[in-house]
Amino acid sequence: MADSRPTLIVHLAGPRGFCAGVHRAIRIVEEALLRHGAPVYVRHEIVHNATVVADLQQKGAIFVDELDEVPADAPVVFSAHGVPKSVPVEAERRKLVYFDATCPLVSKVHRESERHHLNGSHILMIGHQGHPEVIGTLGQLPPGAITLVQNAGDAERVAPPPGPLAFITQTTLSVDDTIEIIGILRGRFPHLQEPRKEDICYATTNRQAAVKAIAPGTDLVLVIGAANSSNSVRLRDVAERAGARRARLIPDAAAMDWADLDGVRTLGITAGASAPESLVDGLLARLGERYRLEIDERRVTEEDVVFKLPAALAS
Repeated sequence: MADSRPTLIVHLAGPRGFCAGVHRAIRIVEEALLRHGAPVYVRHEIVHNATVVADLQQKGAIFVDELDEVPADAPVVFSAHGVPKSVPVEAERRKLVYFDATCPLVSKVHRESERHHLNGSHILMIGHQGHPEVIGTLGQLPPGAITLVQNAGDAERVAPPPGPLAFITQTTLSVDDTIEIIGILRGRFPHLQEPRKEDICYATTNRQAAVKAIAPGTDLVLVIGAANSSNSVRLRDVAERAGARRARLIPDAAAMDWADLDGVRTLGITAGASAPESLVDGLLARLGERYRLEIDERRVTEEDVVFKLPAALAS
């Protein structure tokens, strides 16, 4: 019997999905559960993905907003986005057993900010107000030590205090937007000190490059990721700018609006750094029920980064 399904060409972006920091954060929660038993408390979403959070909840993790919701005898994990210094200070005051799942590349930005501050520099942070990573980084230093720059307009207007000046960035920004903002700041402040190594993380850079490889001429690009995931939202933006006719952000296959595929012959698919590959597999399975898929993966680089667990969980 002839296959009556229409053909859909699917370009898979590679790399996509989990990065090393997300893998490490999830393993920290899982190892804490193995060693301490359930429940293990987690301050904020360990990463911005509802599937990951639900899976860890089934294993015995309890997610809370603040430390005052954690009982005195329970271990707690801090999320991958990083926390203000006041959080571990409070945990130590309460004698809580805690594990810090902050991504090492976020911790690098924290240490940079401290170094600049000790050297007497005011710091400009390129990032999005209210994002947990930005809140955590601002909380590494006294109030007023860092000024947030969210966009090119802010870069044109920002008026830092006189004296030495440095910049840092959130790790999950649009590479192209950040280059534009840095260019404006360098033009206004020629002696602006830079990070020793770029702050935007390798995974963000690689996933945006992969989307740029699949987007041109594509009828639709689907980005699997949460609406509160900065790197996922940036992937949607990058896809649109790189030549995709349309781009959509969806949390999983169940949220797919099939009307979006009307007239689509070429589909791009990627996933944010906190989205598990199982969500990509699930979307392809649903698509395969309706279409005869011709799938090719366009991989721009290979990733072999692995981050160690905290010493308390590694032995």
